[in-house]
Amino acid sequence: MRIVFMGTPDFAVPTLDALLAAGHDVACVYTQPPRPANRGKRETPSPVHARAEALGIEVRHPAKLRDPAEQAAFAALNADVAVVAAYGLILPQAVLDAPRHGCLNVHASLLPRWRGAAPIQRAILAGDRETGVGIMQMEAGLDTGPVRLEGRTPVDAKTAGELTAELAQMGAELMVRVLGKLEAYPPVVQATEGVTHAPKILKDEARIDWNLSAVQAERMVRAFAPSPGAWFEANGERVKLLAADVVPPDGAQPARPGTIIDDRLVIACNPGAIRARTVQRAGRGAMSADELLRGFALPPGMRLN
Repeated sequence: MRIVFMGTPDFAVPTLDALLAAGHDVACVYTQPPRPANRGKRETPSPVHARAEALGIEVRHPAKLRDPAEQAAFAALNADVAVVAAYGLILPQAVLDAPRHGCLNVHASLLPRWRGAAPIQRAILAGDRETGVGIMQMEAGLDTGPVRLEGRTPVDAKTAGELTAELAQMGAELMVRVLGKLEAYPPVVQATEGVTHAPKILKDEARIDWNLSAVQAERMVRAFAPSPGAWFEANGERVKLLAADVVPPDGAQPARPGTIIDDRLVIACNPGAIRARTVQRAGRGAMSADELLRGFALPPGMRLN
């Protein structure tokens, strides 16, 4: 098929690669405009932009698609289908209607659960036992379109980073399967019950609330690992908590939430406690809790903010 690919982050790259490996003609790639990144705040192309340029594919990065001239340029590509994976812009109806077979989206949830921008993180935060990825026929509503094919996987103790990589690969494989024989995977309308929404993660959400239970706090750690990273303040410094374990109760008198209980960086929650495994100080690489404690004062009895 002649395809327009629309995607931005690392999650979308496996789908682009899979389309090419399957022999499809990717006529053009649409992605978000370059953004300031890293310490120097230099304009940096998105992962999809960089991959497409390396492959010699034309890249377009309009700030919006509402302009009639942009819509005409999109339609002029004469695509059989548009494949969308975490693009980040709302597609106007004129864009949705332009390809012969419409627009197919790789969405990282089991719809109608977790419609929106952050389905992987929201699934972990909610304690979902299972999640997955679906190939959705796009329509004007937010992730409301019918689903052609989906795959499932247990959440277990995976981080958002681990689930993202797994679902990205799964979604790429499912998209290739659907495009190989569209008529074999007719769109199935989503259920009207069980709808939940997955809004974008805000920076303030990543600050650990020690008044949460230990189970909920550990979910926060996994949901925000590796980025933006769940964090707390200690000694006037922000410390990211990238991996932690729920500590079994020992029958001792519970400490105030946020209090360091012992010399192994076990921290009281409400109820329960978690033990920090992997942490990261500002401007430094990830390290074990033991490494942090050797050069950073976090004594038992100290209360974290």
